[in-house]
Amino acid sequence: MQLDKFDRQILSALQNNGRLSNQELADQIGLSPSACLRRFKTLETSGIIQGYRVQLDAKKLGLDLMALVHISMDKHTKERFQEFESEIGKLPNVIECLLLTGQSADYQLKVVIKDLDAYQDLLLNHITQIPGVSGVHTSFVLRKVIDSGKIPV
Repeated sequence: MQLDKFDRQILSALQNNGRLSNQELADQIGLSPSACLRRFKTLETSGIIQGYRVQLDAKKLGLDLMALVHISMDKHTKERFQEFESEIGKLPNVIECLLLTGQSADYQLKVVIKDLDAYQDLLLNHITQIPGVSGVHTSFVLRKVIDSGKIPV
């Protein structure tokens, strides 16, 4: 799908405020409400807009610790990776899982959790119990410097 200036403006505006009404969005980018809605629906059906979510403050929910966890696997087989991905998806404190290349680790996890004791429990009783996990290296995040979550359009 070819994106024009208006499509990009719609995407940019929605990344800044996903709660804009169609009228507010149309006014902001200079289109009629009906034209704006048609473009918006096309962006949704094409899959460029994948979904909607609320951004929460982890610290205000008592999740004071964020960690980046690098996981090494014992075997690089499709089945081993599928099993790992299935099991890691069951852990609610894992908010991101990336399959990597060019690193000594196979996966990077982003974890938000209450404290070090809770992290130790997650690590020892869950992550390291997943078949195939052969190494774990954890870095704790001191603070977020950039956390826009926005894709450049």
